[in-house]
Order: sequence, then C-alpha cells, then structure tokens
Amino acid sequence: MRIDWRALFGPVMTATISLAAIVADHSLLAVPNPAPLQVCIVAIAAALSGVGPGLVSAVIAVATTAVFLLHHGPITGLDSAKLIRLILLAATASTTAIVTGMLRKKMMDAIERQRHRHATATRLAAALDQVDIGIVLLDSNTRAEFINRAFRKAFALPDAKADSKPPFIALMYHGRDAGCYELPEDELSHFIAERTEKMRAGDSTPINIKLSNGEVMRFSCTALPDGGRMLAYTPVTDLIRHTDDPANAEYYRSLRQTGGLFPVANLRAAE
Repeated sequence: MRIDWRALFGPVMTATISLAAIVADHSLLAVPNPAPLQVCIVAIAAALSGVGPGLVSAVIAVATTAVFLLHHGPITGLDSAKLIRLILLAATASTTAIVTGMLRKKMMDAIERQRHRHATATRLAAALDQVDIGIVLLDSNTRAEFINRAFRKAFALPDAKADSKPPFIALMYHGRDAGCYELPEDELSHFIAERTEKMRAGDSTPINIKLSNGEVMRFSCTALPDGGRMLAYTPVTDLIRHTDDPANAEYYRSLRQTGGLFPVANLRAAE
C-alpha cells in the first residue's frame, strides 16, 4: 500500500511542533504561542495536498493550541482572552486551508489542461508529418512555429534550420538559394517580394508554384485568429500534367512565340 506523504505532512508536522511547544512550555521554559507557525504549516499542507489535509491540520492546530493555552501564562484554564485567540486561530487556519487548497486545485487544473493541450499538439504535429501536403504555421511575427516533413522534403530544408523557427522571408530565400523554384533568376526577387506581401496581407488566393524538379505545388495562405498564418503547399503535379492535352502542345508553343496575349500560367501547358 502506497502512503501519500504529501497528505500526511501537514497533520504530522502540526502535531509534532504543537506537542513540542507544549512539552517545552511545561517542562523547560515559557515559549511563545505556536499559532502563527501552525497557520504556516496549514498553508503548506493545503498547498501540497489540497483542502482536506489542510483542514485536518487546522483542527489539530486549534486542539493543540487549546491544550497549550490551558497551562500557559500566570492564569491556568481558558479565560475570555484565550478563547478569543482560539476562535481567531480557528477562523484563520480554516480560511487559509480552504483558500490555499482552492488555489492549488485551480493551479493543478491549469497544469492538466496545459498537459492535455501539449499532448494534443504533439499528436497533431505527428499527424501533419504524415500527410503529403506541406504545412507551415507562422506566428504573428511571421516566424515559423511548425514546419512539417512534406515541406522540408519539397524544399530541401534541413531540420536544424526548420527547427530554428525561421521567418517566412528566410524560407523563401532558402528556396531561392537551393534552386527549388522553376523561375528565371531575374524574376525570383519580385516573386519573393510579392509572396511575402500577400502573405502578410492574408491573401487567400491560391497560386500554383512550379518547382525545378518538375513538381507543381498549389500554395494557399489562411489568416489565423491570433494574427498568424497557415501556409499549405498541396501537390497538384498529376492534376496539372494530366489536364494538359498533348495534342495542343504545338498550339501552345506557337502562342509562346507570338507574344504576351495570354497569361504565362496558361502557356506553361506547352511544356
């Protein structure tokens, strides 16, 4: 059988100190009333194990103080002054036990909620690492609080850099330096600046991003209530390639040669 030392600490300490004060006052020398020390022990008991042990300690404190006051001082017995002391001690000790115990319960509930949220966040992070959609969670300062495995793989992002909570602009520059984007070098700076501006504005319009390895990612940005952003990079390579009609390849190539009458995004079907 396991003994809960926290529940026993307060009552045992209260009884021990009180009895020591009674014996010392009766046999050795006059000692001051241990009531203030008893109230402190009641608070510790309630903080360690809740309202119950705190109230038990308070009862022991009042009972032992009554015994102490019976033979303490020039007048033996309990006069009105000593009764008032006992009443004040009872009120103070019981209130201390109840208030401290309630504060302890509130704190323990908050810790349990925090532990539950942490466990949920851990499970969610593990689940997001299993999907093939790249997920990046940004805080209100646009720093990456979470980057899942799919994004790290798609953009060749080392774990050390991903775990360092880089800002969004640093992720964009990493993709540029790693040669991940299928864009001419002179367009990359404009692309990064435009993506950063739209991300900050919370623009949810999805766009397709073509990577240098031939994959196509559909990028979308979702503004979160706390001012952060959730970025999603959904693989749509098969969708884009399968909807291209090979019979129209020569037609699209001819459009590329005749000028900019059509958006570049539509002309990429010729590739």
